[in-house]
Amino acid sequence: MQSPREILSDVWTSAGGDPAALGAVTLTGEEPQLPSSFRVAAAAQVSIAASGLAAAEIWKMRSGEAQNVAVDMRHAAVECRSERYLRVDNKPPPPAWDAIAGVYKTGDGRFVRLHTNFPHHRAAVRQVLNCKAEREDVQAALMKWEAGAFETAAYAAGGVVAMMRPYDEWQASPHAKALAQLPLIAIEKIGEAAPKPWPKGDRPLAGIRVLDLSRVIAGPVAGRTLAAHGADVMLISGPDLPAIPWLTIDNGRGKLSSFVELKSERGCTTMRELLAEADIFSQGYRPRALAALGFAPDDAAKLNPGIVYVTLSAYGHAGPWAERRGFDSLVQTATGFNHAEGVAAGIDGPKELPAQMLDHATGYFMAFGAMMAKARQAREGGSWHVRVSLAQTGRWLWNLGRIADGLKTPDFPGDAVQPFMEELPSGFGALHAVKPSALMSKTPAFWARPSMPLGSHPPRWPKKD
Repeated sequence: MQSPREILSDVWTSAGGDPAALGAVTLTGEEPQLPSSFRVAAAAQVSIAASGLAAAEIWKMRSGEAQNVAVDMRHAAVECRSERYLRVDNKPPPPAWDAIAGVYKTGDGRFVRLHTNFPHHRAAVRQVLNCKAEREDVQAALMKWEAGAFETAAYAAGGVVAMMRPYDEWQASPHAKALAQLPLIAIEKIGEAAPKPWPKGDRPLAGIRVLDLSRVIAGPVAGRTLAAHGADVMLISGPDLPAIPWLTIDNGRGKLSSFVELKSERGCTTMRELLAEADIFSQGYRPRALAALGFAPDDAAKLNPGIVYVTLSAYGHAGPWAERRGFDSLVQTATGFNHAEGVAAGIDGPKELPAQMLDHATGYFMAFGAMMAKARQAREGGSWHVRVSLAQTGRWLWNLGRIADGLKTPDFPGDAVQPFMEELPSGFGALHAVKPSALMSKTPAFWARPSMPLGSHPPRWPKKD
């Protein structure tokens, strides 16, 4: 089984990183850290270390100054559960899930997971099941369905659900076979452009403008990470788009937050103006949604030659599920994790990973890919497209191997987390939040802007120094 350093080396060099740079990284801590048969803490440490090392290399390009990056495994695992530990005015998080979200048995003896945190997803499930939004009613309705048929029908109606599959069943599917042909992080040149000079600044990403069109965890974590290294990150949302408030607070650190109504011509004009002056465009929409509005990767490269366009998807950009909606919990269910953890725990049914690890690791890989592509743009020019997915990160995590008796590991006691927390002001109240775990010796990661309610800022870039 590979060590975390060996795993990091593979990730770093596969994205074009110089192997010599790995000497600047120190990884501390040992597995296991959390109760899981999977190497979730190593995945946390490696994905965060990759993004920190990319920031260090950019700083070296900009300033000529090398620096060291240190990531402790326990701190990284805590950061990959940051939403659990956030406190606002000393108040803990509200319930994370909608009342009918979760796991149910179906008539054929299998299991399905429903994700109903957004109203339109809940409505789609109720439409298919024709029942009240009560757990008992949902369970009774699902006993009349086969799991696979329900999964197909719910997706067709606009819902987001997953049938629990053993890993072997997933691996035999056409989609898993398509994913096996893709890299963990795809970085492709999509247009010609002159190299853009680095702006002035005293942080790795100072003066770099990032448009963040994402919600929930993975995409927002990517934006939060880029902001921690000095980027001007503007979160774009809309007043009518559903959001999960606690995640908005946790992942809004360091960002400007603006409303742009993309369904209006005025909103699209505003977005084109923002995009024309951006360096990185990071988004988690399904491809057709933005393409229909004129914001596909090729459109962005024409509007702003030299752009780095980052695409997040649930199930990857190839294969029959490429257009399918999904969230971390559902990808865990569909691709074998929940079944494997359940078997390891000796229970009849799904068991979740002890963190939304596919989300968090993918978020750090998004930031890593964006920085690696931006560095290439500065060196050789071009417009670039970076693609990551929850399912591909899951495939990577699975292939790291398993930990025998890992589920016997106790979860973190409360006092174990406190050294990794800090106090921050915000537009929501005083925050007690997880600090960045990538410790940079010359350019410490921090958030220069407080987390603010959605739409707090006008959709205009701040002036560069």
